[in-house]
Order: sequence, then structure tokens, then C-alpha cells
Amino acid sequence: MKITDAKVFVGGPGKSYVTIKIMTDEGVYGLGDATLKSRESLTAKYLTDYLVPNLIGKDPRNSEDLWQFFYRGAYNRGGPIAMAAFGGIDMALWDIKGKVANLPLYQLFGGKSREGALVYAHATGADLEDLMDSIAYYKDEGYKAVRVQCGIPGMPTASYGVSKKGAFKNYITDFSGIHPDVEVWDTGRYMRFMPDALAQIRDKFGPELKILHDVHHRLTPREAAEFAKEVEPVRLFWLEDPTPAEDQDALRLIRQHSTTPIAIGEVFNSIYQCNKMIEAELIDFIRVAVTYAGGITPVKRIVDLAGLHHVRTGFHGAPSHSPLCMAAQAHLNAWAPNFGIQEWLVLGTPECDALFPTQHRMDDGMVWVSDAPGLGMDFDEREASRYEYQPSSHPVTRLEDGTIWNY
Repeated sequence: MKITDAKVFVGGPGKSYVTIKIMTDEGVYGLGDATLKSRESLTAKYLTDYLVPNLIGKDPRNSEDLWQFFYRGAYNRGGPIAMAAFGGIDMALWDIKGKVANLPLYQLFGGKSREGALVYAHATGADLEDLMDSIAYYKDEGYKAVRVQCGIPGMPTASYGVSKKGAFKNYITDFSGIHPDVEVWDTGRYMRFMPDALAQIRDKFGPELKILHDVHHRLTPREAAEFAKEVEPVRLFWLEDPTPAEDQDALRLIRQHSTTPIAIGEVFNSIYQCNKMIEAELIDFIRVAVTYAGGITPVKRIVDLAGLHHVRTGFHGAPSHSPLCMAAQAHLNAWAPNFGIQEWLVLGTPECDALFPTQHRMDDGMVWVSDAPGLGMDFDEREASRYEYQPSSHPVTRLEDGTIWNY
């Protein structure tokens, strides 16, 4: 079996997904997601100009060798653009492998460890009352876990992940346009407000609801340690990205002061960005995404390493990943013995379902993986022709005095 061609498509309903389709001389094709948030045209160009020409004539079943060829064969290794491009190729090669074997991918990984995989929704509110309504909505929808984000009184602009008043259903941020929005951040206001807000949420919804909260890198390590300690009585399912993790050793300060579970990793694109924190057991959940971290091949290694150190999975699932990435993660979630939870933002719109037909389903707060061969998802090129690349920009954050801060 040989690769004969590969096509790259950019566009989608409300998002500029980067989809790669790899064709073979035996008529089997594979699909992969190479979307990099707000930088989609860069991965597409890297694929078409550099990577796809090196795929032609190769045996697609040798996915390990091809991954090593692209990663280790490069003089300058890694980086988000390259790893997202590698991730799309690797995903498509695994899709081909599953179709050739006539097996769903989870069977090639070792079979199922569970039937359904727990997911969490994004509950959000412009104020605490609005957030309470959002949580109640998702709880009524059957979700057993919710991430909660709330507007902070007196803060000049909405804090991270917060919708406008009353717009708390299926919240998805609009990042369209080449010029980024600017959010203003005030750590003091956040630290004074959010711990009590989380306590009120716990009091209202009881001990069974799994509550997650994302700080989104906004605190220093000392501030993060203080916050994690203060919210211990809430018994969060996890505290996400409490501080930037480029300095993995800084997480020791949080561990020394709090038992609140920590989740980190959605912006990581290599095992070398998270191996220290996993091996030192400084986190409880690893948040990598299959696309961003280079594909199924390297992410399986991260999952196995995490399993040795009591760290569970919590794969990133924002809508910047196409349904193909979510399908790959659905198979990993079904297999991973150290599975924790899966982030889930609504992807199942009629437009998305038409572009990416699938039998994967989400029901009662769980994702149920398809038994179709490979990824269990297809791609309609006629639907794809309706869309084109639309530039977008992720917001930036400034402190009240104008200083650029962490996003």
C-alpha cells in the first residue's frame, strides 16, 4: 500500500478547520485535523509545501516511522505549527490503519476500558446569578460535570470564558477578525470574589456535581498556591491552569500548600513540555490535545507516562479542534486506563454534522464512541466547498495599567 495523494482543506461552519485527507493506491483514505487556533493558514501552508510532498509513495501503515521522519528528521524540532501539522498527518495514518484492519481505533490501542466517557460542559455567567442559571441548565441537560466561569464585579471587561448576560447556552467565543480583542484583568478583584462564588455554587448544587474552574494562567505561583488552598473546602474536580507552566518547577509551590487537583497542558505540543510535572506528580490531569501535541502516536506516550504517575487524562476539547480531533480523543478516552474527563463544547450543529458525518454521540453527560473502522468519522468535500478560510485572532490580556498579561 502506498500514499498517492493528500489534500488540505481550510474552512468550516464558523471555524477555519484544517482538514487533511490522505489517499492510497488501494482506495483507502484517512482523515486528520491540523487546526491551530487563529493560525490555521500556517499549518495548511506547511502541510502543502513541505510535508505532503514527502508523503507521496510512502506506506501509510508505517505511522511510527513517518512520525519520526517528520519530527526527528527536522533540524528545528517541534513548535505549535509543526506539531499541529504532524498531528493531522498522524491522525489520518491511524485512520487508514483502522480501516485496513476493519477495526475502530480503540481496538488497535488495546480495547475499551469503559463504555461511555465522562465529559464536562462550560457553564458561564456575566454575574453569579447568571452563572447559577447556566449551571442549572447544563445539569438539567444531564451533565454531571461543569466548568464554571463568572464575571468579576468591578472588573473593566469580562474575565476569561465569560458570556454576556443571559447568553449561557452552548457558549462559544467569537474570535473572528485579524485584530484581537483586549481583556482587562485585575488579580485582586478575582482573588477576593471567586473563592466565595465557588463556595456558593457548591452549597447550591450539592456534593455530587463535579465542579471545574479555569484560571487560564492569570496568577503567579504564590497567588495560585493561596487560591488553591482557599478553595479546598469546595472540593473542586480540578483547578485548571492556575499559573503559566513554562517553569514546571513553580508548580511545587502549589503542591506544598494545597491538595486541590491541578489540570494543565492544553497549550503543550510535546511530551518534553510536561514530562517533569508528570514525573514529579505536580499535576493531577494532563490536558494535551491530539492535534496540538502532534497526533495519536506521541499522545499515547504521554498518556502512558501519566498513568505511571497517578495522572489522569483531561483532553482539551475547545471548538478550535475539529470533530476529527474529538473523534481521535474519543477513541483514546475509551482505551486509556487512566482516563479522567473530556472537555466538551457543542460541535453537533447541523452544519458540522453535514461536514463531518459520524456515529459518535454525546448523551447524558457521556461520549459514546462509534464502532466504525478507523476514526469512525467521514468528511464531505462537497460541504467543504461551501467554506473558505476566515482569519481570526485570540484575545490578549492587559492589566489595568496597560501591561500585557498572560492569556
